[in-house]
Amino acid sequence: MAEADHRILARWGDFFGAKREELVPLAWAFAYFFCLLCGYSILRPVRDEMAIEGGLTNLPWMMTGTFLTMLAATPLFGWLSARCSRYRLFLTVYIFFITNLLAFYVLMTSHLSPEWVARGFFVWLSVFNLFVVSVFWSFMDDLFTPEQGARLFGVIAAGGSSGALIGPLLTTGLTFVFPVAVLMLASAAFLVLCLGCMSRLERWARERSEHHPPHLGDPLRGSFLAGVRLTFSSPYLLGICGYLVILTTTATFLYFEQTRLVAEYLDQPEARTRLFSGVDFVTNMLTWMTQLFITNRVIRRFGLVAGLLFLPAISVVGFLSIALWPTLAVYVAFSVLRRVGEYALSKPSREVLFTVVSREEKYKAKNFIDTAISRGGDASTAWLITGVKAFGATTAHIAWALVPLMFVWAWLAHVLARRKEQM
Repeated sequence: MAEADHRILARWGDFFGAKREELVPLAWAFAYFFCLLCGYSILRPVRDEMAIEGGLTNLPWMMTGTFLTMLAATPLFGWLSARCSRYRLFLTVYIFFITNLLAFYVLMTSHLSPEWVARGFFVWLSVFNLFVVSVFWSFMDDLFTPEQGARLFGVIAAGGSSGALIGPLLTTGLTFVFPVAVLMLASAAFLVLCLGCMSRLERWARERSEHHPPHLGDPLRGSFLAGVRLTFSSPYLLGICGYLVILTTTATFLYFEQTRLVAEYLDQPEARTRLFSGVDFVTNMLTWMTQLFITNRVIRRFGLVAGLLFLPAISVVGFLSIALWPTLAVYVAFSVLRRVGEYALSKPSREVLFTVVSREEKYKAKNFIDTAISRGGDASTAWLITGVKAFGATTAHIAWALVPLMFVWAWLAHVLARRKEQM
């Protein structure tokens, strides 16, 4: 390789915090997450519109359906991971979801029971989002060391944000020309591209096997319920569960209220879809810039605790603002800042927490935490909000009640960061 090429690679490595030999897998991981979140982001505005079409009063039931689906999917994933190699496991998961998208395309174009299709799609996409993202990060935790994760996960996350930035633009453009059902085909095409990126990363992992355990991609063995057992037998993983439950509780409250206000302000489905798409675009642009230029520098300078503490800190200010001024503008601004903090700082930091656990915990326990625990928090919060409002509580009352919970959240962030360093 020419000296000039060496210098170019060195500059890119310095910019991204990567060593030269890490640039190729980093590029494939970036592309993989780009395709994955682009495919999802094409559909996210559709899901938000489907939540309204399916009936806002049915939202708690749809979230409960999502949680129950996760409970059924978790042991199935555990059973597959115990019997399939890593490559075959991922291949099975992605082919399954691609087939689902094709089925939704047929259902939407046939116009049979649109309300039930809307509810089914809401549940499906909620499962799809958490499941494929969880599997992706399990793969990253398996490929990279804890030290590499601290340096590279922010850049990899930027790949996802780049895809999430393009997805809403594709949604907006395509809906001016094609019916919403065509978005299913566009998303499926990006999942096919994910398979190609995953294959290249798997090949890279096998090529460096002389420096790592040769069984890295083998089946995990063990019980199909091992994820549940491993989670509840580990104080460290239970701490991660606690952090995630508070995150989902507050996020679900924001989602409920924002969706309700959007339905009150706008009565056209296309207008609501474009509003959701616009909010997603702004969020993803800010997230992309933060991940690319700030995340790895913040974590390298201040440690993992800085990334974990950002959401509790910004949420104290946000819920105080909602308690005083519960308007749509405040909800949108707070939601954007929260999602930027989640995707740019909290999510990469949480993934680094999993780099110090065993392979079985990285796949089985992590999948259970990211899916069943997360959607369990969504469902329970949905019913809790419905219940307290039935007794006369207002949005401001709920926001005031959430403020002290943010300090518990901050304490958990500090404990988890310290425990990770000890491990």
